[in-house]
Amino acid sequence: MLEDLERAAIDAGRAILAIAPSELTVTTKVDSSLVTSADRRSETVITEFLSRAYPGVAVVAEEAMAGGEQYAWDADRFFLVDPLDGTREFIEQSGDYTVNIALVERGVPVLGVVYAPARRMGYSADQSKAQKFLVTTDGVIVERTDIHCRTRGVAMTAVASRSHSNEATQAFLTQHGISSCLSVGSSLKFCLIAEGYADVYPRYGRTMEWDTAAGDAVLRAAGGRTALTDGALLTYGKRRQVDDCDYANPHFIAWGASC
Repeated sequence: MLEDLERAAIDAGRAILAIAPSELTVTTKVDSSLVTSADRRSETVITEFLSRAYPGVAVVAEEAMAGGEQYAWDADRFFLVDPLDGTREFIEQSGDYTVNIALVERGVPVLGVVYAPARRMGYSADQSKAQKFLVTTDGVIVERTDIHCRTRGVAMTAVASRSHSNEATQAFLTQHGISSCLSVGSSLKFCLIAEGYADVYPRYGRTMEWDTAAGDAVLRAAGGRTALTDGALLTYGKRRQVDDCDYANPHFIAWGASC
């Protein structure tokens, strides 16, 4: 199945890159976030692929949910899809945007693919192994490398969002004596920790499950963990929440290896 998720992500990435600037449309959703024709085209590629290959597995995708699609069942096994994570980076022609696909089983992201089309580079993982891969212009994976979180030292390096830093994030960095900070967009933040370039990603801001599940799967397989501020693991498939909407995440901290 992981190879299928990689194929779907790469195909979606090629669809994104094929959109000419004159074809690109940008609109604002009800929650004030931006959405483009590239988001929608990518989601169509992925959802059609997954529906054909795995007709019995629910697909929870960002733009469908934003359009009001609801599910009448509580699935223990489902896909989470963010067709273009880092829409602002994409609009600004940064290479930091990604395509994210994850399989969740009983609240745990057990498979994940994070693909950065502009970089022709991606990350994938099952529960036993995380890898980085490179892709040709024809969409063929040509190189794979196993990745692991590095051992956390006294001096830590954090990774943070370019557009979502706030006072709570700065307070976390100060509390932990962190002065070194890498800035990158989208779910690549999880992958930088998984690859051993950073130690922690504090997120004191709103995210949805499709934003984090694929990167979280890669991080966990590489030896890290994504925890709530009270230390409990971040879970997926959160519905009927008292204080937020379905599939919304609380604040969390993604950690690399602790020893």
